[in-house]
Amino acid sequence: MSMDMELKVECYSGYRADQRPLRFAFPGKAGAPKYEVKEVLDQWYGVGYQCFKVRADDGNIYILRHQESEDCWRLDSFRRS
Repeated sequence: MSMDMELKVECYSGYRADQRPLRFAFPGKAGAPKYEVKEVLDQWYGVGYQCFKVRADDGNIYILRHQESEDCWRLDSFRRS
């Protein structure tokens, strides 16, 4: 799986938009599954972006990056459990 892949992410929006990811998918892949976020393990901020380290319903760990200026999500890292 190549990193820096664009994602389609559905988010919980509480006191602000895109507060945390709920589920994500890889667009452009025929029949690509949606992954449910079971747990947010960590999150951090950088200049113009926010990252979430999550455990998905497949048991794997993903680092999802929300690039705020472009309002797009990317897969930064993946680790099979």
